[in-house]
Amino acid sequence: MRIEKEKKILLAGGTGYLGGYIAKEIVNNNLSARFITRDKKKMQEFESSSIEVIEAEVTKPETLTGVCKGVDVVISTVGITRQKDGLSYMDVDYQANVNLLREAQRAGVRKFIYVSAINGDLHRHLKIFEAKEAFVDELKKSGLDYTILRPNGFFSDMRDFLSMANKGSVFLFGKGNQLLNPIHGEDLAQMCLNLIDNPTTECSVGGPDVLTHNEIAEMAFHVLHKKPKVMHLPNWTRLLTLWLLRKLTKESTYGPIEFFLTMMADDNVAMRYGTRRLKQYYKENASMV
Repeated sequence: MRIEKEKKILLAGGTGYLGGYIAKEIVNNNLSARFITRDKKKMQEFESSSIEVIEAEVTKPETLTGVCKGVDVVISTVGITRQKDGLSYMDVDYQANVNLLREAQRAGVRKFIYVSAINGDLHRHLKIFEAKEAFVDELKKSGLDYTILRPNGFFSDMRDFLSMANKGSVFLFGKGNQLLNPIHGEDLAQMCLNLIDNPTTECSVGGPDVLTHNEIAEMAFHVLHKKPKVMHLPNWTRLLTLWLLRKLTKESTYGPIEFFLTMMADDNVAMRYGTRRLKQYYKENASMV
């Protein structure tokens, strides 16, 4: 990784899964940075002569005044998968990022790196992507250099397979031949920092191994030393579940399930990157499910 040491990075979303790995990579590479967080205590361990931790809430623009002063690059992983505090996807994935973008523009920040999700531009009808892609539209017309990073599923998301296998059965839709290449947060964090001096404007990325859902399920059973039991559900059950959820539940309930059920129906394969493998991740987490 070759990043000019004098450049200053602003990281928003550092207490999340990916943000935590990015924070560690920034520290490990002795880079100059400012981390913003709602609760300074959660990131105080990172404070040093080159790392500044300040309290600010991206959903409250008045708290962001001056946070981008002297900053060259903003990295935002701000977003929610499960709604909290009564906030919607539009409140966080869209408006909070817009608040940060406006502050970056005022401060003369050179580049803004935003982490969305794979194929978000193809699934704008999903509530989570409606908000993310609305922000992408704002970023593209901001006048700043930018990179929109669209990662595949995280290894942490793949723990659902491990949990189901531990309970005895893994349930898949269709024949289970859909492809994906999930990525470890540490590999993705390295990719994020590599984009600081890269002119790429949009990039989809996944891990090194392209696997079918069946293969992931079998891997989970193997690591747990259990006999594989994979149940293949017809696609109409997925579609019916989606329809019922949209009709009978609130956005905060159906949003994350809508995202999961939709992405599980298609191939999601991105550029292969990184060195960390899902099987090793399963071995490390088998005792925790």
